[in-house]
Parts: sequence; C-alpha cells; structure tokens
Amino acid sequence: MQLTAEKPLINTGETINTTDTIRASFNYVVDTGVPPVRYIDWPEMAHQAVDPQYRQHEMSVRNGRPLRDTFKLDTHGFVFADHLTQVKDFTDEAQRSGIYDREVQALIKKHSGAIDVTVFDHTLRVSDEDMQKALNARPTVKGVHNDYTEASAPQRLRDIIGDAEAERRFTKRWAIIQVWRPIRSKVLIDPLGICDGRSIPQKGFIRVERRYKDRTGEVYHIAHNPAHEWFHFPQMERDEALVFKVFDSDASKPSRFTAHSAFDDPATPADAPPRESIETRAFAFFD
Repeated sequence: MQLTAEKPLINTGETINTTDTIRASFNYVVDTGVPPVRYIDWPEMAHQAVDPQYRQHEMSVRNGRPLRDTFKLDTHGFVFADHLTQVKDFTDEAQRSGIYDREVQALIKKHSGAIDVTVFDHTLRVSDEDMQKALNARPTVKGVHNDYTEASAPQRLRDIIGDAEAERRFTKRWAIIQVWRPIRSKVLIDPLGICDGRSIPQKGFIRVERRYKDRTGEVYHIAHNPAHEWFHFPQMERDEALVFKVFDSDASKPSRFTAHSAFDDPATPADAPPRESIETRAFAFFD
C-alpha cells in the first residue's frame, strides 16, 4: 500500500494519518469535442455508439471511516451510515419492493430532511462476469461519473411520476439521492470511491447520452481535476450504506452532484471474493 503525506480535510481542522490514505488510479473522461453516445440493452444499435475516451490519473483516496460523523449530505454530497436491513435476499424483487424501499425511504429522510421520498430504481452490480449473468446484474463501473445531468434529472422525474405531478414538484426543492451497499459479504474488490462535492469545479462535466429502446437518458462523466478530494470506506459490510446526491434542484447547496467510481484498491487481497452490491435511486422532495 502506497502512502501519502498528511493533508487537511476541506474547510475543517481535521487531519488524516498517512496510514489512512492510499494512492489509486481513476478513469477520467477526456473531452474529445465529440459527444459520446451509448446504447443500453440495444445490441442491434451498438455499432452506432460513440464511446467516451478515458485517461487514468492516480489520486489520493482517504479512508473516510475516521471522519464518518463529519460528513453531511448537503455539504459534502454524501454520508456514510450504519443501516440494518431486514432483506434476506437482495436479488428477490419482491423483497426489494416490499421491504427495502421502505428502509431506503426512512434512511434518506433521516439524512436529507426530505418530507417525501419515492424509490424508483434498483441496480445490482457484480464484478464477476459469470455471476452477472446468473443474477441478472450489471458490471461495476470504473469511470468517474454522476448519474444525472441538469436535463436528464427533471426528465427522469417526468418519466416516473408524469408531467402533471412533476410540474407540481418542480415548484419546490427536490433531489435524486442514491443508496449504495454490499448485498452479501464485505467489499474487498472494486470498492466505491466518492469525491467531496465541494472539490469539483463547475467545469469538466461531459454529457454522455444513454439511449434505450424506449427513452434517452444522460449522465455526466467527469474530467480530471487535481482539486478532486476522494474518499472510500474500506471493507464495507452488508449493514453499512453510502448515501449520496446525484442531483439537487437547489443551486445554492454546496454540493449538488457527486463524482463517484469503482476503483482498484492496492490493498485488495489476491483471493478477494467478487464485489456484489446494490444501488438504489430515489426522488427526495422538500417542503
């Protein structure tokens, strides 16, 4: 494990011991001037895709566990939480909708102050290709990104709740918040790194179209900036969750988006089991 010099957390008096910081490579998008386009679950159109181009940059990644109580959703863009779940099998859609949706709603309300939360999507991710097929899961994402853009976030709200209800919600603050957690054993490979939202300049957000058969979405892939402050929470357990914002309609908040990505941890043991995780997306509405 390569270590770095001690460095203060942004806008706080906290410091992290050198043993709590690693160096790891992240795939950052390169702005080629050509808008990237991807086709999702649409193999017959894959030949028309314009793939994003990436370049690896080595970054410092701090262990967020010693500072877990200092993170605030609106300030940093994320929080780390203990979160017991009654779900026995996250691959069971009935358990996700019947049990986990309510648990996620309560967790997001607690950390965001939202008065109403609507869960609209769950995505299973597995690092092992054979297990992906068996569980109908997607691979881990090793590219620095944010899941919604200024345009795709309100469109997704319209898609889910309809134009009339969306127009009513647009009159007050709302956000899209995600909850990420392991679904079986602790995460030893492909952990999730997350960037302090305050350290992301308002530039370098590259729109990537995601074209489905029935709709077109957009995500931001994010260009490298040495100011980015990365964190991770080593060896996350099943009853721990990372809660983070991917859109906030209130432009006055210190963090409206997050940059996040799976990455190769140099401390990963050679016999580490595949990473199995679930990310849940929800709309949060404020008074």
